[in-house]
Amino acid sequence: MQDPDAFDLGGFEFSASSHNAKEGGFTSKLATKTGTTISGVIYADGVVLGADTRSTNGETVADKNCEKIHYIAPNIYCCGAGTAADTEAVTGTYYVYFSIFQLILILKGMVSSALFLHRKSTLRESRVVSAQSILKSHLFKYQGHVGAALVLGGFDIHGPQLFTVYPHGSSDCLPYATMGSGSLAAMSIFESDYKDGMSEDEAKLLVARSIRAGIFNDLGSGSNIDLCVLSRAGTKYLRNFEIPQERTYIRAEGYKFKTGTTVINKRNFQTATSTTTEPKKIL
Repeated sequence: MQDPDAFDLGGFEFSASSHNAKEGGFTSKLATKTGTTISGVIYADGVVLGADTRSTNGETVADKNCEKIHYIAPNIYCCGAGTAADTEAVTGTYYVYFSIFQLILILKGMVSSALFLHRKSTLRESRVVSAQSILKSHLFKYQGHVGAALVLGGFDIHGPQLFTVYPHGSSDCLPYATMGSGSLAAMSIFESDYKDGMSEDEAKLLVARSIRAGIFNDLGSGSNIDLCVLSRAGTKYLRNFEIPQERTYIRAEGYKFKTGTTVINKRNFQTATSTTTEPKKIL
């Protein structure tokens, strides 16, 4: 393929055409991805969501303790898998600090902003299906180019609800769900141990086990386990609920040799003297 810059193209710029040359050996930069095992389950009184905390950049661990459970509304949270920037842009909350004015501006994600305005307009609690509809419409419009695979859960007037939303815009409503690169291992836990009418503690342990299965069977998942419990009583975000991969080796702080290990041939001591001057007074 010839270099686009070798031609006289006038006022046009075609340098981005190299992105279409993957078949010829061109490699583009890797995006930071969450790697990810995310899951959720409905129990008797609510929903439990879970996620691991590892994000990757190719074969490199970019973040050991990132947050993959994002705020949508006070009664709705969403787990994101896929490209980290896409999941944050669709669901996340951002804090922008202006040092000049000493202000912190909170920029909410696309869905949370829309639901916030809807709550102010209707003076009613957000519905989980409203968040699901916004996410489906947005992702379908981009035909999978927005790399966000989501597990959406919440509690509203219709009770506990759990949805999966795929990057192409399709969705499912299920009693238990899992997404991400470690979803096969997590699904094996749900299919063997799920039962109707579980208590909150049983649901938390089941979700934690599913995330742990993804962590130990998928290289893209790892680090810690976060949980979020949504029920009529409110929302509980359990950050680092479990740490299944604690460090087993701590690097030594340096070598410590016994006195006399190195032979001393000569000693030389010098005393350093310092002079101080009084600051001049300015009238």
